[in-house]
Order: sequence, then C-alpha cells, then structure tokens
Amino acid sequence: MASTTTAKRAARKRQAGRRKPSAPKRKPAAEWKLRRAGNLQILEAPVLARFDWLVHGFSTRPGGASELEFARSGREEIEKALNLGFTDWDTRERVLANRNKFFQAIGAGRMRVVTLRQIHSDIVHVVGPENAGRDTGSRNEAPLQGDALITRQRGVLLVVQIADCIPILLADPKKRAVAAVHSGWRGTVRRIASKALGRMRMEFGTRPQDVVAVLGPGIGQSCYEVGTEVAAEFQAQFPDAREWFEGPFDRLADSDNDPNWLPWLTMKPPGHAPPAPRVQLDLIAANRVILEAAGIPAKNISASGFCTACRSDLFFSFRKERATGRMMAAIGIR
Repeated sequence: MASTTTAKRAARKRQAGRRKPSAPKRKPAAEWKLRRAGNLQILEAPVLARFDWLVHGFSTRPGGASELEFARSGREEIEKALNLGFTDWDTRERVLANRNKFFQAIGAGRMRVVTLRQIHSDIVHVVGPENAGRDTGSRNEAPLQGDALITRQRGVLLVVQIADCIPILLADPKKRAVAAVHSGWRGTVRRIASKALGRMRMEFGTRPQDVVAVLGPGIGQSCYEVGTEVAAEFQAQFPDAREWFEGPFDRLADSDNDPNWLPWLTMKPPGHAPPAPRVQLDLIAANRVILEAAGIPAKNISASGFCTACRSDLFFSFRKERATGRMMAAIGIR
C-alpha cells in the first residue's frame, strides 16, 4: 500500500514538471503622480514624465493667491486657491501671479505660453514662430479662438483650461511634436482629439501608432448628467454611442419620445410637466474610443482616474459649484 502511494506521488511530480509555466502577470499601469511644488500640487502623467525633452503638468486647486468664498456650516469662509482663469470673482493680478507660479512649478518659467479663447469647437491651431507666445495676459492682443493647439516649436508651452471638460495631451516622440486639447461634450461629439491628431499628421508627419495620449482630470460619468440634446447628438455621430451612457439612452436619443413636446396633453397644470429623463455620459470612454479609432494603440492611452466633481477638494468643478475657478493642462517642448 505504501509503495503504491509513493508511486502516485512520483507520477504527480513528473506530470507537474511537464506543465507549461504560467504566463507572467502584466504589470499594472503606473499611477499618476501628485507632485508637491511649494504649496502647489502638480498632477503628472508617468508616460509623459519619462520624456526628458518634454514639460507637462495638470494644475490642481490648492495653493495660489486667489480668494474663493464658500459656505461651511452656515458660515462664509475664504479659500486660498490656484485659479488660473480670468473669472468674474477674481482679480487679474492674482490670476497672473498664479499662472506664473504654475509655470515655474512645471519647469516652464522661461517658455513662451500659448492659450486659447475656448469656444467648445473642433478648431485646431498650429503654433509656429509667428504666433508663439500670443497669450501672456495682455489686454491688447486677442487670443486664438479654438479648442486645440499643436506644435513642434521648441520653447513653447501649449495650454488649455478646464473645470470639468476633458484635457487631452498628445506627444509624438518620433517627430517631437505635441498637442493640447480641450474636449467637452461638444468637442467630443465633433471628434476634436482625432482632428488634432490628423492635423499633426498633416503638418509634422506624425504616425498615430507612435503617439501617446493622456486624458487628465475631468468630470466622471457618475457625476455628469445630460439630456435629450446631448444624447441625440451622440446617437447621430457614433453608432456605438449607447455604450458611453448610463440610463434610458435610446429613449432620449429618439427626439420623437420627448415627454414634454406637448405639455398640455399631460393633463397637468402649467409648470407641472413631468421632468425630462436624464442619462450619464462617460466622456473619458468616448475620447478613448475616438483616439483608438484614429490609430493610437490602446496601450498608449492613459487616464488620470480623477473626477473633478467628486474631488472638489483637489480640483475645480463648474458642474458642482458654478462659481468656481479654472485649472490648466500644459505641454511643451524644451
């Protein structure tokens, strides 16, 4: 009996020795880094941080010279914040001081800065020697209007402002070209990220398979409710749009199903029409698909994982606060 048991054990060991080794586990994607620079916190994408010819960074809310009022426990309090947008509640001098502080923190203090007057469009601007450095806060010079910037110009920092919309930074390490994109729902439905990449191909010879793309902090799906207009626009432009929505997407995308088109037929008194249904849109997922469809490999696309509305301690959120500040996403070539 003992010899039989010993033989079985030996057979199992021989069988185990013939098994193929298990495949190595894939390493998880590197986490985005919140780096402290004085009293500021700068968010960095690891895939961009490895390129020594690049500077980049996403600003956050803490620090800065701006004074933002907020209510807490029934009392008005003042928050010191790094507001980088020329808002009604802030002074121009404080915003310029904040911008300078942010640019210094990401190592771009001597670079020429180019920003946009963002209009939720699909307009892409090429930045060259003739228009580099158009934004420095000057009152006399009208900024470029659009929502994406591309360049191969050294010493230039491309900047977009955000407070819920998705900031997208593109880098082509072969041609040493970069892009900064502002993509809200209107920009997303117009495929602005894809158009920025297409312009890089045309101007610089960029190949999509060489590009790395990072999607910075923006409003997450669970916090981003939209209505019939948005659902219908996405349905008209993307055959698989329903995959980016939670809720009764098919009902909203079909405009013939609007419950309020004839409110007097609801038999309810004026002002008591049924509330319009809402759905939740995933802008990050939509832009991932758009970038992949444009030819960027999925492994080259990464997102921060931060929701601006959920993390109002760290970011500004227009949807959550209305009266709030603006952050910046920046990328440039040293």
